[in-house]
Amino acid sequence: MNRVTRAAAAGLSAVAAVAARDLFQREHTLLRNFPVIGHARYLLESIGPELRQYLVAGNNEERPFTRDQRRWVYASAKAENNYFGFGTDNDLEFSAGYPVINHRTFGRAVPATNVHAGQGVDLPSAKVLGAARGRARAFRPSSVVNISAMSYGSLSGPAVEALNRGAALAGCLHNSGEGGISRYHRHGGELVFQIGTAYFGCRDEHGRFDLDRLKDLVASAPVRALEIKLSQGAKPGLGGVLPAAKVSAEIAEARGVREGVDCISPSRHAEFSDGDSLLDWVELLAAETGLPVGIKSAVGDMSFWHELTDLMTRTGRGVDFVTVDGGEGGTGAAPLIFTDSVSLPFQLGFARVYSVFARAGLHEQVTFIGAGKLGLPDNATVAFALGCDMVNVAREAMLSIGCIQAQKCHDDTCPTGVATQNAWLTHGLDPQLKSVRAANYIRTLRRDLVKVAEACGVEHPGLIDTGSVEVLTGRTTSRPLVEVYDYEPGWGLPSSADRAEIARIMAAEAPQGGSAPPSPDAVG
Repeated sequence: MNRVTRAAAAGLSAVAAVAARDLFQREHTLLRNFPVIGHARYLLESIGPELRQYLVAGNNEERPFTRDQRRWVYASAKAENNYFGFGTDNDLEFSAGYPVINHRTFGRAVPATNVHAGQGVDLPSAKVLGAARGRARAFRPSSVVNISAMSYGSLSGPAVEALNRGAALAGCLHNSGEGGISRYHRHGGELVFQIGTAYFGCRDEHGRFDLDRLKDLVASAPVRALEIKLSQGAKPGLGGVLPAAKVSAEIAEARGVREGVDCISPSRHAEFSDGDSLLDWVELLAAETGLPVGIKSAVGDMSFWHELTDLMTRTGRGVDFVTVDGGEGGTGAAPLIFTDSVSLPFQLGFARVYSVFARAGLHEQVTFIGAGKLGLPDNATVAFALGCDMVNVAREAMLSIGCIQAQKCHDDTCPTGVATQNAWLTHGLDPQLKSVRAANYIRTLRRDLVKVAEACGVEHPGLIDTGSVEVLTGRTTSRPLVEVYDYEPGWGLPSSADRAEIARIMAAEAPQGGSAPPSPDAVG
């Protein structure tokens, strides 16, 4: 029997074995009825997202990010041409809810006519974080675009390192996520340390919050602010579990837990149980560390926000910043009902929270941070018009370092090594190279925000007001953003002093454009 015949016989034997197994198993009806060929269905199902991405879906059909949106992020990260030709292929005429930005014919700011204009602008925050409450270590964030909370554990070590190095290159903040500060977070990027319900990184051997460990951690890393996580857009109201198989020695060290044991995040904090005790804890952390302290939450029941602002008004205690996470966001694994239907989408949730603070007269004293698909220039512009002072980017930052939207984040099989602990998959992610791409993406987003702000006649995206954005309600009608969310005049903007100061800063940061000198016959 020659080699070809032997190979054919072996192949037929293997097919026969599979067919026999399919016929006698009882778990899958499809395979019993259609042995061997029934496996094609499961193969196609497993690669369905990839097939739709590249062969089936149109440029604007996919979710959470369309092909056009991903293309913009990828091109920006690689410092390639991220422009689009032949006009928009979005369905403006029949898309209710579509935002349109109103440019100005004449304004204070004039966009520079240069494709690279704004690329090197740091774009600092219009507000000084912690200044209103006199925090000892108050500071003005140097970037309004920052990297959102994604823990080491949910992301791989190389991915976290790439993002941290990218934050250092771009001069932005990197939120640690609730999983503690690992060695991958220590590559030059300044940090916002997130304190979750399990107090990872600042807990004792019994899982209780330990103030001394927090102070030691803050002293050992470039932590600029503390963020108390109440909930997140992916799974508001739930805790989380990092399975034992994922709890490596490095993850255990960063979190302060036992290696190889399920790592549990409770659904609620043990250090406080209402708005009053929350503010007590905020003031304790601020007094002991000197850092600005804020909260992160998705938006559901509004009674919490009314209680919080009432207490801040009456008692003088308060948070320095509020991060509002939209229900459409989410890098974490979650039950489908929570992913799809729990907590308000960003614009609606943020507008409600901002309105509560504004009616209490507190909106100029608090820095507002938005999250939830705000790493795209159009979404971010609307967020700034509604009152955001900064935006956090998560999945867009993942895309910039190689994520292909395979949607395998929850099963440890991310093919690009971003959201997995599988050593074989993570070895292909080069933190040095990907950090440059993350920085390029952040710089490009800031560039586009500067450009659109100047098109609106102002120097900074934080100065775009609600009158500069309209929302289409049909083919022939629209409403200005100020009416859509029932804002009052002046809402959505920093204080007059902050507006004047950021305009002064931006005058030096972003050179203005212009035209040829006027002719001798020009009037005025």
